[in-house]
Amino acid sequence: MEPVDDWRAAIAEAGELTGPIAAAVVDEHGDRGKRAIEAVGEGRVKRYRDFTVVVGHDDEYVVEDGECTCADATYNLDADDPSERCWHAIAVDVADAVGAVDHHDMWYSEVREFL
Repeated sequence: MEPVDDWRAAIAEAGELTGPIAAAVVDEHGDRGKRAIEAVGEGRVKRYRDFTVVVGHDDEYVVEDGECTCADATYNLDADDPSERCWHAIAVDVADAVGAVDHHDMWYSEVREFL
C-alpha cells in the first residue's frame, strides 16, 4: 500500500479509517495521533447539543472549533502552528470524517455535573 500524504483528504475520500490513513495520522501527530485513533475506535467522541466532548482517561474535554480545554492544548502546543493539535482535537476531526461521533440529544452543560 502506498503511503498517505494528506490524511484529511484521504479519509474524506475513503470515508473510513484504513490502515495507511491511520499510519499517516500517527506519522503526522505521533503519540497524539495514536491516542486520537484509539479514542475514536472506543467511541469516546461525543456530540451534545452545545459541545463536542472527548472522554479522556481522567476527565472529559470540550473541543470547539478545533480548540480544546485540555492542559496539553493550553500549555504545550504552539498557538501559531495550526498543525500542532492535542489528541482530543485530532480525535474529533477523525470521528467527524468517518461518522463515528456518538450523538447525544441533550445539553452537555446540563448533564456534566452528573457524569
